[in-house]
Amino acid sequence: MTNFIPIFPLGIVVYPGERLHLHIFEPRYKQLVQECDGAKKPFGIPTVVNNRVQDMGTLVQLTEIVQVYENGEMDIKAQGLKVFRVLEVIKTVPEKLYSGAIVNYPENELEANNRELMQKVVTGVKELHRLLNISKDFRKAEEHLISYDVAHHAGLSLEEEYEVLGLLKELQRQEYIRRHLQKVLPMLMEMEQLKEKVKLNGHFRNLSAFDLDLDV
Repeated sequence: MTNFIPIFPLGIVVYPGERLHLHIFEPRYKQLVQECDGAKKPFGIPTVVNNRVQDMGTLVQLTEIVQVYENGEMDIKAQGLKVFRVLEVIKTVPEKLYSGAIVNYPENELEANNRELMQKVVTGVKELHRLLNISKDFRKAEEHLISYDVAHHAGLSLEEEYEVLGLLKELQRQEYIRRHLQKVLPMLMEMEQLKEKVKLNGHFRNLSAFDLDLDV
């Protein structure tokens, strides 16, 4: 399926199923939101990396206009629907302030068919949060979590989050996040040990002495 959608390029990655809160202040995007709200139509958020609109993005549905300010700015809620691939950007749309794109929707596997691997990912994310002293409620039972639910909370860079968006099989996304955690967790653990050593400096410590009466 190929179609035209209005687009709202942002320097973020949005995943299918994700709940999004946005503050809208530019005239072109105020127009986009008002029109999408009136027509009950979705719009696209392609990811911008290094000031360049990337080929992949996520179609989102406006779910609520939370507040409209006196100057016309808005707080809105939206939810990610599905991943799209940009075929062509239409910079100038007749009688519109915003741009659009011709997109298609690649087949995307969402089911977590390897629960054992997903559990390893979840365990790794929880350990990451413990080391960083972060508390996170995923609003889902662990056995129902998929890669999209945890990707924003695994310490990935924008570029890495975008790479996850481009992976269209759940097993690939799980493995990507698992390898990332396998790389960063040991570094964080070393930092944690270093912090403990620094804390001990200058304090009385209970250490076992070496026995110097050794046979040579």
